Amino acid sequence: DNMFRPATADLSRSRFAGRGFSLLVLPYDRLSPGRYQGRLRFDPEVGRTSDVAVVMDFSRRIGLVYGSAYLGSVKKLMFTVLNWLLPEVGVLPLHCGASEGPQGDVALFLGLSGTGKTSLSSDPTRRLIGDDEHGWMETGIFNMEGGCYAKLIDLAREKEPDIWWAVMHPAPPEEHGAIVENAMIYPDGRFDFSDRRLTENSRASYPLWFVKNAKVEGVGGHPRALLFLTADANGVLPPIAVLTPEQAMLWFLMGYTSKVAGTETGVVAPVSTFSRFFGAPFMPRLPRVYAGLLGQYLGRYGARVYLVNTGWSGGPYGMGNRIDIRLTRAMVRAAISGVLDKVELREDRRFHLLVPCSCPGVPARVLWPRDTWRDKRAYDRRAAALAQEFARQFEAAFSGQGIPPEVAAQCPGR
Repeated sequence: DNMFRPATADLSRSRFAGRGFSLLVLPYDRLSPGRYQGRLRFDPEVGRTSDVAVVMDFSRRIGLVYGSAYLGSVKKLMFTVLNWLLPEVGVLPLHCGASEGPQGDVALFLGLSGTGKTSLSSDPTRRLIGDDEHGWMETGIFNMEGGCYAKLIDLAREKEPDIWWAVMHPAPPEEHGAIVENAMIYPDGRFDFSDRRLTENSRASYPLWFVKNAKVEGVGGHPRALLFLTADANGVLPPIAVLTPEQAMLWFLMGYTSKVAGTETGVVAPVSTFSRFFGAPFMPRLPRVYAGLLGQYLGRYGARVYLVNTGWSGGPYGMGNRIDIRLTRAMVRAAISGVLDKVELREDRRFHLLVPCSCPGVPARVLWPRDTWRDKRAYDRRAAALAQEFARQFEAAFSGQGIPPEVAAQCPGR
């Protein structure tokens, strides 16, 4: 019940009536590595073929999780299935958080891990519709999940009181409602959420109604604003930009963010990461399907799209500073409220972006990233290098994929 929404009383009304999907989970069985050598991926951590498989058969509508007790394997298998099936009936699946304001205004937050999706979609003045998986259709948006699947590493009551309460509130086990996995627990029942010896990917699953101010019915109208989040460690993207529909389709395709030094072994400088639709492994259809649906719905329902950079300013990672989240929140509020629709825009021709010249509560020089660098030539070199990365990635991933030329023309470096 935490992971998936309960079935409706009358399943005959579903667009998938009679086309159910069966899921089998065998978490403690293991495959024979020798038997599947060359057919399953090689696991460098153990030096042999993996003994775990996550399998989907769309023709027979069967899914199998074999050898994994990780709840995320179940979640992502089923959402990959939904991401395949939903476009058939005109629904655009989105890996995003969603919230609703007092006037019913819906905002969607799309972004990869580390870009601030959870932090920015959590706003005490807005109701949380959902934090991870949604669909957009002709009647509006809906949450695919019945709860939240929160990261627990370094969880502290002082920093995340709502998540802490959802996971740790006192209740009998059969009534508690939260599931904790991959976290260190001692014989006396105490958790240590800072212990990384097992994994940093400790998680908790809990019902949506555990979240204060949640909209438990999980539906909303058509979004007023979509915010594409990136954490640019190069320090060259603006903290916020207005996107045309064609630009929105391009940045949706690219799904760009950065990995920074220290996050992974061997990473000593910012590394660009491109994950189309902000969830590439779980979006199995051809790129033009999802991008086309996005363009269609933007045109039909008039949603505005913004690129929000939560990364670095004044220089790259290690030299510049992380953009103050208070400034980011001010820009997000201005975007959702429509304030940025009324300000003058300046074109960044290298990245094909429209950058606001002013925003309430934000110093004007912060909005144009080149102005925050002492060494303007260093900025130009860094920006040109990132733009060329975009161009190479687009050519490698989307050449010959039927992407409309007016969308392709918006790629940086082209």
